[in-house]
Amino acid sequence: MNIDIPEGKDPIGYVWGELVPGIGMAAANLSLAVYQHTTLGLREFEAARLRIAQINGCMFCLEWRTERDGEKVEDDFIDAVTQWRTTDAFDDRARLAAEYAERYALDHHGLDDEFWSRMTAHYSQVEIVELTMSVGAWLVFGRLNRVFGLDAICVLPKF
Repeated sequence: MNIDIPEGKDPIGYVWGELVPGIGMAAANLSLAVYQHTTLGLREFEAARLRIAQINGCMFCLEWRTERDGEKVEDDFIDAVTQWRTTDAFDDRARLAAEYAERYALDHHGLDDEFWSRMTAHYSQVEIVELTMSVGAWLVFGRLNRVFGLDAICVLPKF
C-alpha cells in the first residue's frame, strides 16, 4: 500500500472518508451515483466499466460484476470485453461502450467525427453524457485505488 493507514483503520474508509473528507465523500457519492442512477443497459454499462478496469489494472474492479435485479453478465463477459472489436457477444451498443471507454482513457483527442456519427446513431445525448460521466468516474477512482494499492482490499456496498 502506498498510503500509510493507521493501525485498526479500514483503508478504504480512511483514504476516501477520513483523510480528505470534503473531497473523498463527494467522490464516493459520485461513484455510488454511477451505479444507483444509471439508465444504461447492464451489458453496455459493464462493457465500458470492465474496459476501464482492464486499462487501470484495478484488481477489485476486474473481479466486480454489477448486479441489477438479480442479473449479472455471464462469467466470460470479461473475455468479450478484451475482444470488443471482434466478439460476437456484443451488440452495437456494448461494442461502442467498450470502444468509447478505451478511447476516452487512452486517446480522447482521437474521438473524431466518424466515431461520433456511430455513437449518436446508437446512443441519445443523455446516454452519452451518462456514459461519459460513468467512464470518467471509473477511470479516476479505479486508477486512484490501483495507484494507492487499495484495489486489493476494496469493497463496495450492495446497491
